[in-house]
This record gives sequence, C-alpha cells and structure tokens, in this order.
Amino acid sequence: MRGGEGPASLNAKIAVGLRIGEIPLGDEEDIRKRGLELAKAGLGLVAGNRARRDSMMERWKGRNNDPLLYLIVATGNIHEDVKQAKAAASQGADVIAVIRTTAQSLLDYVPYGATTEGFGGTYATQENFRIMRAALDEVSEKEGRYIWLTNYASGLCMPEIAAMGALERLDMMLNDSMYGILFRDINPYRTFVDQNFSRMINAWAGIVINTGEDNYLTTSDAVESAHTVLASQFLNERLAYAAGLPARQMGLGHAFEMDPTLKDGFLLEFAQAQMAREIFPEHPLKYMPPTKFMSGDIFKGLAMDTLFNFVSKATGQGIHLLGMLTEAIHTPFMMDRFIAVENARYVMGSISSLADEIEFRKDGIIVKRSHEVLEQTVAFLGEVERTGLLDSIAKGLFADVKRPRDGGKGLDGLIEKGPDYWNPVEDGLREGLGLGPGAGGKE
Repeated sequence: MRGGEGPASLNAKIAVGLRIGEIPLGDEEDIRKRGLELAKAGLGLVAGNRARRDSMMERWKGRNNDPLLYLIVATGNIHEDVKQAKAAASQGADVIAVIRTTAQSLLDYVPYGATTEGFGGTYATQENFRIMRAALDEVSEKEGRYIWLTNYASGLCMPEIAAMGALERLDMMLNDSMYGILFRDINPYRTFVDQNFSRMINAWAGIVINTGEDNYLTTSDAVESAHTVLASQFLNERLAYAAGLPARQMGLGHAFEMDPTLKDGFLLEFAQAQMAREIFPEHPLKYMPPTKFMSGDIFKGLAMDTLFNFVSKATGQGIHLLGMLTEAIHTPFMMDRFIAVENARYVMGSISSLADEIEFRKDGIIVKRSHEVLEQTVAFLGEVERTGLLDSIAKGLFADVKRPRDGGKGLDGLIEKGPDYWNPVEDGLREGLGLGPGAGGKE
C-alpha cells in the first residue's frame, strides 16, 4: 500500500509469506486518509447493493409466497447448484439456500474462486456467491418475483463471509450468537466478538439473519427444553439489537420437532409457534421442518410436513423451510422439492385466512402450554443472569452442551485491542447504524 499497490497485490504477497505485522508503519495521517477512502468506497458499494435489492423487491411487491418458501441446494459443484436453484425457484421457491460444504465452519480462512468439489454442500466463496446471485437475478426476471439468496455467516469466519455476502448482494445469512460455541466447539469469546461485527455488516447490507434455535432440539427434547429455545431467541434478539439490526432483519429460529407419537403433540407445536409469533410480532420468524423423527416411511413424513405447513401458515411465520418426504433417506431429488412446494401451497392456500377466524380458549391446552413455557423461560433467564452467560454455557444450560470459556477452536486468533487500534470500517458502520463508538474508536 505504501508503494501505491492495491489490496489484491498485497494479498498475493501475503500468500507467499509476507508478514505485514513486521512492516514499519508509515505516516499516520496518510494511513487514516487512505483507510477512510477504502472504507467509504466499500460501504458505499454495499449501500448500492441494498438499494438495488429494495428497488427489485418494490418492483415485484406482493409476488412472493407468504410465508417465504425456503429450499436448499447442495451438490458441491456451484454450476450444478445453479441448475437446481433455478429449477427450485421456477417450481415456486422464494428463498434458495446454498448449504456450505461439510466443516467449512472450522476453516479459519475463506477459500477463493469458483468451486466444484464440496462434500455435503458447496464451498462459500465470493465467486460462488456472485455466480449464484447472477443466476437468481436471471430467474427473478423470468418469474416476476424476487428470489432470495442465503448462505452461512457462521463458524470461524463470520465477519469475512458476512462481508462477501454484503458485497455480492446476498439477502439472508445464517448467523446465530451461540451456534458455533455449542455445536462446533468454537471458543465463546471468539464467537461473540465475530458475531457482533458480522451482524453490523449484515445490518448495513440489509441482510436478514437466521438464527439457529432449531439445533437445540437435535440434542434436547422439544417438549422439556422448549423454554431454552425461547430464551435463545431473546438472547439473539438482544445481541442483534446491539449490533444495529432492526426487528425486520431478525429471522429468529424455531422448529416443528416434537415426537409425532406424543398425544396432542400438534397442539403443543401450535402453542410454541403461536407464542413465538406473539412475543416477536415484528420479526420474520424462521420455522424449521421436522427432521429428528423422520424415517424411511415417506407417507408418514409427508403427513408430518403437512401438519408443519398448517401450523406455519396458521401462526403467521415469516420464513418457511420446506420439509422433504425423503428427509431421512437421501439428498432430496428435484421431484421431492416440487412435492414439498405443492404441498405447502395447497395447505397454506386452503387456510389462508384461518388466523383471522380462530381464537384460543383461555383454559385450553394451547394457552396453558404457552404460559408454562414462558414462565419456564423467565426463570431460566433469571438463572443465566445470576450465573453469567459464559458460565451458563460452561455448565451446559443450553442444549445440554458444556463449553468452557477458555476452550474451543479459534481462541488463539483473538487479540486484545491496543491503544492505537483503529478500524475505519467499524467506525463507518457504527456511524451509519447509529451505534456508539467501539473500543479503540476515536471521536
């Protein structure tokens, strides 16, 4: 940079061994001037992407399904993903999520370029984001409705991937405050620092975050631990507000994951979904389908997904991840996705106005269950407050998983800010989002 070279040239030198920390600093005034120029240009580009999205959504306003129908592609090859994504959108999906390759969340760097060999998913790279965004813009024009693109700002590269998504106009990012700690054994300090900065980027980019409370129910019972899901939603909301995200950009997560043999289980699922809707009225809640109790019985699986579709529409969920009748057998075929879309459209169209037609008995199962879970949540959050969040995580209060504050991956990548620390991007985000100065910020 001191020699007039750009970031790409500098990155190439770093890749072959240059240690920039050993280069003497130049004139501080020149550094600050150039830093502000680069930050302003980058934030301006992201603001332009947001304006373009807003314009496209306004152009096709009212053309998407309600709730948004969310489908997954994950072939490992970005070019094959494009084919499947276009087919899914043409069949009626509103949101396309490109599942990330297995264990990418544990890479402390972001791969580069278009990729064709992923495992259980496709590598999240900026070029892959660009390719898929262009493809979905093409199908949006053809279908006359905006097709949303989703990926994962989680793991050891939350801010980096959030930045890539912002630069390539992704619309949603999976971005949970504790998922990496609980389910990927990433250090708690590292995770909370990274989630804050990544959420600031998402807030500026207009990206809707999706949180991961559904994962709690993969390790805990959905009936006994329902209150931990609600508690996590409250924590995710609070931390998202602290990063500048408004309620309309918080896709708080939950799931239809109770044992289907449970008597009145449907009513308990209904209670959980209705309770979340009433507690978070301005949030586009993300509702996840049954997976834990899916089996090789595809007919029962379709019946379970049908009940899930019913609850989602009846309780006004915002983002609906479609269940698959072959969930427990193989990666879904295109026909499985088509059946999922048709089932959801049929059910949701048939009960379109049901929420306006019904009310709940004050002494009924649904109301009593909602009150019970809310009371348990308040007591649970009281325990978390007394114990402290990090110690609560260490004790296994969330998802029955214990993670000590000084353990996990990525702690060695966390460095305390020095007195001369300065981040022009963070300062620009804080100013643009109306947040106060951060540590090391100079006013």
